[in-house]
Amino acid sequence: MSLSEIPIDVLKDEIAALLVEMSAHTDEPEEPGVTRLLYSASWLSAQAALAARMVEAGLEVRYDNVGNLYGRIGGTRGGEAAVLTGSHIDTVRHAGQYDGAYGIAAGIAALGYLKRTFGRPVRPLEVVSFCEEEGSRFPIAYWGSGNATGIYDWRQAGAYKDEDGVSLEEAMRAAGFGRADGPDCRLAPLAGFVELHIEQGLVLEHRNRRIGIVETIAGQRRYALAIGGAANHAGTTPMTLRQDALAGAAEMALKLESLASSWGEPLVATVGKIEASPNTPNVIPGFVEMTLDIRHSDEWSLSAFSDLVLNEIQRIADRRRLRLGVTPWLATKPVPMSERLTARVEAACAGLSLSYQRMVSGAGHDAQLLAPVCPTTMIFVPSRAGVSHSPDEYTTPEQLAEGAAVLVSVLYDLAYKE
Repeated sequence: MSLSEIPIDVLKDEIAALLVEMSAHTDEPEEPGVTRLLYSASWLSAQAALAARMVEAGLEVRYDNVGNLYGRIGGTRGGEAAVLTGSHIDTVRHAGQYDGAYGIAAGIAALGYLKRTFGRPVRPLEVVSFCEEEGSRFPIAYWGSGNATGIYDWRQAGAYKDEDGVSLEEAMRAAGFGRADGPDCRLAPLAGFVELHIEQGLVLEHRNRRIGIVETIAGQRRYALAIGGAANHAGTTPMTLRQDALAGAAEMALKLESLASSWGEPLVATVGKIEASPNTPNVIPGFVEMTLDIRHSDEWSLSAFSDLVLNEIQRIADRRRLRLGVTPWLATKPVPMSERLTARVEAACAGLSLSYQRMVSGAGHDAQLLAPVCPTTMIFVPSRAGVSHSPDEYTTPEQLAEGAAVLVSVLYDLAYKE
């Protein structure tokens, strides 16, 4: 299938229209960007609008018991496992209009085009709008794909509460889901999952590539550090006698940056949050809390670097006579994508004459939950200046359509030709 065979302008217009429509479904219409939190009124109206678009595209529509929304084209050969595409409909607060929603919009456009052009596939084709991925409202992420893959159980929703004290169970039931007699969330066996997403990074733009082919979703380690020193008068305490928790934290952050830079790609490491106390101009900071975020596509490298950093941080604390507490609070392993499906994406890019880059995804995605249960691959399109989770998030309509063309080609191969 060549690029000239796929109606790029049609895909571009359909995707652009649906993304604009989705951006209107926001919890805070007077604020910049899109805020669409799980089970909110705007979330519910967005899923309903997507269901209507799926029906218009000729898809059979269903919800599961946590609110994951599916559109399906049945296959001509009985008993075949479905090929699934899609992403998540929820957002962070004050997000852009592309993260998550693009993969759903492109999936609907792709399935609609394939059905109009080629009729029913051999294998069933489905597009999913997962109810939640971001963890923006409740202290749990991947609620949609987690229930679909059996990692979570919707009956445990009462354990999680939002900042207003509303439990996940209460919000889910208020939105019409989480019923005792509701439809099962667990997915039937799948022939494959293909997630199309904006890159949320700088690699494709920097290297002038039109498509990213994800080989691995990076594993993550996150730590909370508590650094204790001695708060004292800024004017009367000699420099040699200070136990400055903030100065120690600054040295630790610089050591992290230095070690990560020398370790090399694809490792990344970040101090993302730091709070000093008493946070007063004329008092030496006596206590600091800060976070470490470390990511790599290789499990051994991730573990080895994390151990190295923690040892170096402890040495800094000891030398400065600071107390150090380290609390690990996230540990995920790298998730490789299916090499067979990755090769299909690569072949599609070559057939469409689109330049591409094999790469690591430093961000987490629903695909990492699907990968252990079925062959899975991810396709990226560029993000302008690497910006995401922001109202300034932007990918050109042409780039969005090119990603959708690759998706069309891959889905055609998997569902119509196999």
